[in-house]
Amino acid sequence: MHDLQTMLHDYLSYCTLQKKLSSKTLKAYAIDLNQFLAFSAKTPDPFDRAHLTMYIRSLNQQYKPKSAKRKIATLKAFCSYLVYEDILKLHPFSKIRTSFREPALLPRTIPLDTIQTLLKTVYAMKRHPRLTPKQHRHALRDIAVLELLFATGIRVSELSFLKPEDITFTDRTLKIYGKGARERILYIENPDVINALQAYEKEFFSEMEACGFFFINNWRARYSEQSVRNMIRKYTKLAGCPLHITPHMFRHSFATLLLEEDVDIRYIQNLLGHSSVTTTQIYTHISANKQRKILADKHPRNRILKGE
Repeated sequence: MHDLQTMLHDYLSYCTLQKKLSSKTLKAYAIDLNQFLAFSAKTPDPFDRAHLTMYIRSLNQQYKPKSAKRKIATLKAFCSYLVYEDILKLHPFSKIRTSFREPALLPRTIPLDTIQTLLKTVYAMKRHPRLTPKQHRHALRDIAVLELLFATGIRVSELSFLKPEDITFTDRTLKIYGKGARERILYIENPDVINALQAYEKEFFSEMEACGFFFINNWRARYSEQSVRNMIRKYTKLAGCPLHITPHMFRHSFATLLLEEDVDIRYIQNLLGHSSVTTTQIYTHISANKQRKILADKHPRNRILKGE
């Protein structure tokens, strides 16, 4: 059998060149597979059933179910590649049970009034009379980022890698390249969001042209995911909000609020770029206010007259 380290290197090259996975996914794959490599350092056959069972047990002891499940999925995908390349004759997981129960975690959302407060705070920053020209430019970018996150529900990585040609203002469309290189088109129908994006583009146009990305940092390079997180943390603090807000919570809020407005889950699936509606179903939890409204408006008992 080939050397395990060589096989891992070849697989990651395959994922890069042929599957064209994102840098974030490739980094996660490399971490997971190098962990398996370290665990298997003194094992003559790393794909032996007993050895794999021990490795799975160690993952379940060290990590939360979601992380362990991801690491096992990475290893399974690697084994499938080895079978496809005829390096392994049989898939080693074919007789190994790896299913385990994950705790059902509801997505963390931002209350609508908190989103409104955040937007008011960043717009107020732009109007501050003592802003320097540099600070004013930053405020324009911050407004555009926050407005776009909430208006579209895109992932922070999708926002960070947007290119100028991905936004078309004439028909108000946004082209997104999501997970697995899946492309989707989103529409921006709110005039305030369009105005925010156009004001930002007008101010940063030359930097965009030079850099090749839509959102630009202070060094005229791509505005990173971490920069977005830091910016949100800054305005959360300025707004006096006790909630720890992350960029992904805008995505959760986008989906949950649309669902509460009775938008069909299949439409939400397409907007979020989920390959399966099963992924979108994490948003089918119903808020307390929605439950009250359903029971007040829809329950048949409310149409029955009280007996005399």
